[in-house]
Amino acid sequence: MKTKFLMMSAVLALMVTACSKDDSKSSSASDFSADEAKMNSKMDIANDDVSDLVEEQFDATQNSAANRSAESSSSTSNLPSCATVTRVPDFGTQLEPGQEVIKTIDFGTTGCPMNNGNVLKGKIIITFTYQPGATSHTINYQFDNFYHNNVKFTGNKTFTRTMTSGHPVVVMNMDMNATFPDGRVIHRVGTRTREITAGYDTPNILADNEYQVTGNWTTSFPSASDKTSTITTPLKIKMSCIQQNKPLIVQGVITFQRNNRTATLDYGDGTCDNTATYTVNGNTYTIIIGN
Repeated sequence: MKTKFLMMSAVLALMVTACSKDDSKSSSASDFSADEAKMNSKMDIANDDVSDLVEEQFDATQNSAANRSAESSSSTSNLPSCATVTRVPDFGTQLEPGQEVIKTIDFGTTGCPMNNGNVLKGKIIITFTYQPGATSHTINYQFDNFYHNNVKFTGNKTFTRTMTSGHPVVVMNMDMNATFPDGRVIHRVGTRTREITAGYDTPNILADNEYQVTGNWTTSFPSASDKTSTITTPLKIKMSCIQQNKPLIVQGVITFQRNNRTATLDYGDGTCDNTATYTVNGNTYTIIIGN
């Protein structure tokens, strides 16, 4: 059964191409370099892929219990076929309310590709308490030698999912490091809140799902001061864009601040496309988004 809480890649890979100026000028202001933007976006992609997989594993446990059916290690639609899942208590064991559940997703050591092309290695360990009657759940997860597209992630994340007005609202708390192949490390702390706004009443259809995302976070880069990111106009996610092989964020604005300077990323008017508008120091550039 397709999960109703998927949100595929959020802030996707940024490749700056100048509209009227060359790339050296686009990154001349050290406050917001193109290279740094790409690093930041890689972390965003990984955050969303991991969150989708974790939430889907949580849903698989909840849905199996609600339907009184046995949960299996391959009961989720977003899980790559090359990954394996183990559970404590073991699959097939009846869960009791208040019991701790630990699920481990193992992607192996050679590279396990997702449907969106991103390649994973290592393990994600998920922990939550089985509370079938609760309206709010807290899910924790951590990494064990985990790589997303050759970027190593350490740290932990927690999200709380609460049923509000008959649909789920997920608040994600982040505190994690990303180590890039060249050895640079960036650290991110913050929160993201996402709410399903359409499609929740059709649980077997993913394509009609739409989401609204808000939040803010701080990212620390090597040899640079911290940068804050705030979603100043809620991001709109349309799952139907996947049918056109397009990125899923179609609207909304993220504002970046550092050293009293500001830059913005505007995702457009709601159309499924692969471009966004990046504005810094009064100059506007085209951003190509995608894997």
